[in-house]
Amino acid sequence: MATMGSTVLHLPSGPTGVVGKLHPTVLFNICDSFIRRNDQQERVIGTLLGSFSVDGTVEIRNSYAVPHNESLDQVAVDIDYHRTMFELHQRVNAKEVIIGWYSTGSGVSASDALIQDFYGREVTNPIHLTVDTAFTDDQANIKAYVSTPLTLGDRPLAAQFHEIQLDLRLVEAERLGFDVLKKTVVDKLPSDLEGLEGTIERLQDMIDTISRYVDNVIEGQLPPDNAIGRYLADTIASVPRVNSDAFDKLFNDSVQDVLLVLYLANLTRTQLTLAEKLNTAAQIV
Repeated sequence: MATMGSTVLHLPSGPTGVVGKLHPTVLFNICDSFIRRNDQQERVIGTLLGSFSVDGTVEIRNSYAVPHNESLDQVAVDIDYHRTMFELHQRVNAKEVIIGWYSTGSGVSASDALIQDFYGREVTNPIHLTVDTAFTDDQANIKAYVSTPLTLGDRPLAAQFHEIQLDLRLVEAERLGFDVLKKTVVDKLPSDLEGLEGTIERLQDMIDTISRYVDNVIEGQLPPDNAIGRYLADTIASVPRVNSDAFDKLFNDSVQDVLLVLYLANLTRTQLTLAEKLNTAAQIV
């Protein structure tokens, strides 16, 4: 338990040299822990696991919630629970270490300085990740911070939080789930065809954006960027060169494989349903 006595200063992103890469599993874990919280809790906190790279990149791969209580002047964190959970995670994956902590809500709050100080004893320069689980305006407000102490002589004055660059990289299947998660009310989950349609529409929008950028550069309306040019060249080079007949055959073969898997899955589901009903009937007789 710690008593509130620190001031929090929040500064916009600056040249901290730290870049966070957030895996989608962490985001889903945080939202799940927020849904399962006690009714009296306004937010949840937890530990972030991952790894540090020598170039300043921090991989945020896993997380777990940590029970805590907050009041106007103090914060209590269940340290025993935190350390027990970390020991269990170490048995599964010893390469994942404590890299920081997360909290739900928009931005940094007054009590974050105390929690940051606790995790500062667990790891040097911990990452503080905030997730706005309200998804205001259907936007995922996800930010990451590092902190530095401000002191006057030997007297601590405040904790200065600096926002760092945070990259959220999703494959298409994860992006579909993330888009559904951002909506507070969902009538039904998208089907495979609806998901494919959304993916194709996003791809078409990206192609249109790149096409307009290239046209503007050619016409002299925008200055050329060598980094973007190399990225586009690498992207085009990664596309396999196949003729239309070979592409049609490859596409049809893939569709047939998918249909076969769906047929086997439905057949298995039917057999399990019949077996369950026969077993129930046998018990009744």
